[in-house]
Amino acid sequence: MTAQFHDLENAHVFITGGGGGIGAALTESFLTQKAKVSFVGRSDYSDFADDMAEKTGTKPFFQQCDVTDTKALHAAMDEAVAKQGALKVQINNAAADTRMDPADITVEDWDNQIAVNLRHYFFACQKAGALMTDGGSIINFSSASYQIAGEQLAPYVSSNAGILGLTRSLARDWGPRAIRVNAISPGLVLTKKQIEEVHTDEDLAEFRKKQCIPENLYPEDVPGTALFLASDLSRMMTGQCLFIDGGLAFTG
Repeated sequence: MTAQFHDLENAHVFITGGGGGIGAALTESFLTQKAKVSFVGRSDYSDFADDMAEKTGTKPFFQQCDVTDTKALHAAMDEAVAKQGALKVQINNAAADTRMDPADITVEDWDNQIAVNLRHYFFACQKAGALMTDGGSIINFSSASYQIAGEQLAPYVSSNAGILGLTRSLARDWGPRAIRVNAISPGLVLTKKQIEEVHTDEDLAEFRKKQCIPENLYPEDVPGTALFLASDLSRMMTGQCLFIDGGLAFTG
């Protein structure tokens, strides 16, 4: 981290899925900017919160929460505002890229995937819009998978295409209130799960050939763009989607 976004100091940032993968990198980066970070996660990330306190000098406010439980998510956001102050930045990041053969997907599978990958985004945005009394920035994490036809990911890809429509619609609705709504679409980011459970060295080598920049992406490659979109440096940017994918979506 070399850039300092001074207007993010003491700004309250709420992150869904902020304890692992890209979300963990986001949490650490905003703490490094001296922001007040609140985050939720389905698993217990108390140890991660303690680690962040030791590493950055500030402990994020963690609440264990299933983002598909809208009442619990809204209650967690209310609690975060009560503890950390007015909401300035909302980052919707929690997702599940579960691979499924389309022939085997049930209605329950579909509904469960849409609930975590799209529905929670809308209701988190809805609550953030109500809590942002003096403008703010909402950042929705999509995925380049919807542009490159990700294999066996029909609900996930559909959700991420929907996130772009949601982002643009809310940008129009909330622009008059100085609430900006943008999206970030990462490519293949090598989180621990991707390395250990999904990809081999051979298929990663093939994937890199599709990118303009033939290098692996890691969680640390993502937060800089989120910091920019959260900062007032991007105050006239809304309804946009920025890709962090080494040029993957550009090349197809």
